[in-house]
Amino acid sequence: MVPVHPQQVPGRCDLLRWIIPAGVLTGTGPLAEVPAPLAALLTDGTLAQITLEGEAVVTRLGSGRIWPEEGARVRTALHTALDDPTGWITGTRPASQDDDAELFAAAQEVFVGEVGEFARSHGGSIDLVQVRDGIVTVRLGGACHGCPASWFTLHQRLERQLRLRHPGLREVRNAASPVSLFGRLYDSRGASA
Repeated sequence: MVPVHPQQVPGRCDLLRWIIPAGVLTGTGPLAEVPAPLAALLTDGTLAQITLEGEAVVTRLGSGRIWPEEGARVRTALHTALDDPTGWITGTRPASQDDDAELFAAAQEVFVGEVGEFARSHGGSIDLVQVRDGIVTVRLGGACHGCPASWFTLHQRLERQLRLRHPGLREVRNAASPVSLFGRLYDSRGASA
């Protein structure tokens, strides 16, 4: 049996990150297919989403579900599913409008909160331009526009906070630049395109 260790996601009572040993699963991002035990939990609404993050499986509970009631079922299904590494298939399936709406709401929360406050405290602003297919596009204004430290703010603060709130985030882009914040285009797996 593959060992798993549950880890809470700060500020997100619906998410749980299950830490797994290195090399058990490969790939990152939302999954197109999962082994039957987890697929059953997606079908019955216990889980709303399952995402791979390197050495972790991130599970998001379905609406109205709570971890004290569902945690043991999810853990059991996860243990069984990890015995079948070929059943985990990352996909390039497009993000649904619901996922983009959730990501949009999460981005607005981050802009109103700590990240937005940080930008405003330095005379800058970060405006949400759009969210589409898991990609958040922002426009930097005020002192942030053209600031050499803006990359750090966007990558280390904004992107990290968004990923905690919505693991399906693919990328954060600056509307003023045709490439991602990392200076080159990325595909859905995070590899150079």
